[in-house]
Amino acid sequence: MNILARARRLESRLAQTVDRAAARMLAPAAREPLEVAHGVVDAVERELQPAGRGRLLFPFNRILVRLVAPSPQSRARLEATLAAEPSLAQRIHARLDTAGCPTPDLAIDIEFVGAAGPEWPTPDFHVEFARVEAPAAAAAVAELAVAPPHEIELEVVAGVGGQPVYVFQSSRIDIGRCADVRDRRNRLVRTNHLVFADTDDALNQTVSRRHAHLDYQAAEGAFRVYDDGSEQGTSVARGGRAIAVPPGPRGVRLQSGDEIVLGLARVKVKLPATRQV
Repeated sequence: MNILARARRLESRLAQTVDRAAARMLAPAAREPLEVAHGVVDAVERELQPAGRGRLLFPFNRILVRLVAPSPQSRARLEATLAAEPSLAQRIHARLDTAGCPTPDLAIDIEFVGAAGPEWPTPDFHVEFARVEAPAAAAAVAELAVAPPHEIELEVVAGVGGQPVYVFQSSRIDIGRCADVRDRRNRLVRTNHLVFADTDDALNQTVSRRHAHLDYQAAEGAFRVYDDGSEQGTSVARGGRAIAVPPGPRGVRLQSGDEIVLGLARVKVKLPATRQV
């Protein structure tokens, strides 16, 4: 009886091996690049975890996306699609923001390979997740280093702000429409520091609730402005030209006299003369 059971188990394993090989040989045609992008975003969303009291948590700060591109042409198609707005990174950030899990420090890397790995659950792509923790001492030093040594003045010059002029001396300044931003379950997901009134004003309506933020970069000794996936976009008006602020980790370095354009609203930046660049 034991011999028969072992034989059946062996037969089952052989059948599974044959089925997997046949599935690879008869695999359906590769999905379109946009379908692959949607699949990657869905895979990221599946990693959300309950954090209690109805909240969700995304526990990772590094994502590696491996994509199958067996030819230069297929790679070019994938690269063009994933880089076009909204890019793959923008789609991922938007999905996490919608779930109430903004991840400004999330790093997303893309790697192209010739064929799927044997452990991949899908034939087109594979997503790997990791969390990289900074050493406690280095993190403490970094936290001290980012405190700006001077004030930054932000004047609302187009649109209706909670107050006409804001003065800050903090490393991060969130900008958006209304002070408290809540999700569909009325959970607080963000508190804006520079607030545009949530009114019917035409200019204010072009400002997203989580529109943009400023972050002080100690290595540069300057503030940068970042778009937080806003609907109407963010740019910097400087010297008669507009500098687009792409969503993601790059941002645009600010100078005194710049105007931050949020949809149709505007905020003028003023820095001490000694800090102008």
